Amino acid sequence: MSHPIARAIKNDPFRWTLYFQAVFWRTLMGIGMFLHKIAYPRPFKPRFVKYIDTTLAAMPGRVRLVFYTPKGYGAPGNEDKKYPCIVNFHGGGFTMGTATDDCRWATAVCEQADTMVCSVDYRRAPEHPFPTAVEDGADAVMWIWDHADELGIDGDRIGVSGSSAGGNMAFTVPLRLQDALLRRRGAEPPHLSSDAPVVLSHEHRAVKLIVAWYPSTDFANPREERRKTNTRPDKELPRFFTKMFDASYLHPPKEVKLDSPYLSPGVASDELLNFLPDEILMYTCEWDELLAEGKRFKDRVQRLGKTIKYRMIEAVPHGWDKSPNPFKADAVAQEVYTEACKEVKRVFHGGQSLVP
Repeated sequence: MSHPIARAIKNDPFRWTLYFQAVFWRTLMGIGMFLHKIAYPRPFKPRFVKYIDTTLAAMPGRVRLVFYTPKGYGAPGNEDKKYPCIVNFHGGGFTMGTATDDCRWATAVCEQADTMVCSVDYRRAPEHPFPTAVEDGADAVMWIWDHADELGIDGDRIGVSGSSAGGNMAFTVPLRLQDALLRRRGAEPPHLSSDAPVVLSHEHRAVKLIVAWYPSTDFANPREERRKTNTRPDKELPRFFTKMFDASYLHPPKEVKLDSPYLSPGVASDELLNFLPDEILMYTCEWDELLAEGKRFKDRVQRLGKTIKYRMIEAVPHGWDKSPNPFKADAVAQEVYTEACKEVKRVFHGGQSLVP
């Protein structure tokens, strides 16, 4: 049996059920994202696509990288220009979604921050449970770093972003990178394990900025406890979704360490969190079970001396900026994207405004 899900069901036929559920909801989500994309103003289409071989995950494979570029990219006179790049991770509970779901965020970054966006089609659960997504994300950042010159990217100005599950990856991928980069240099102590990252000195950090949209940060806290913190239970994600997400990604359930820093950055040690980038943007939703843990994580990062710009978007549920309204783009999302792009521009371009 060669299909990825087939490898996981020899002792757990329930995985087939999860797989068919995931395929069904991926299809419906795809229809919703199509409607999201056709609203005016229309978002950019990808400029080009690359496929890379994975190096970190136990199961090898290929990952699609979708690139969005500013309008001046490759234009006459700009051939030698090197752009900053945000590596983006889509949401969907590590189970649904694709690299083009965040096209409106990518468009804002290209237009308003003169920055490229590489959106990563990391491999999803249940075919590829934890920690494959995080390892694919780290592979993507390293590949871009290695191929920066040919892509027209400034390797010293690379950031990460993501929403929901992708927001989790915006924090966990930089932590995974620390371990991967040290191993790359041939310095692998024999006691290392996959969930015990090794930190590098600050001058080796490849990621300069994190932009996290309503991220999950603490899987060590049971799902029902997280739900209790939502002030508007009628606005929360349906239980069948979160059950499917958790069963798909956190597998095998008795083996996944829920306090792993690659899964729950909110409970990672201060020593590890110190090696996150110094510049962090974090946006949460008022009607979201992830709000409370997001606030806790924000407070921890602030105490470590990071520059973190935090905002809770009032009166919105989880994923509010992905509305499937085909008639107009969400005005609040566009306003918040503009605010975030000003910070991206400040970090990558020294505060020189590109927005009138």
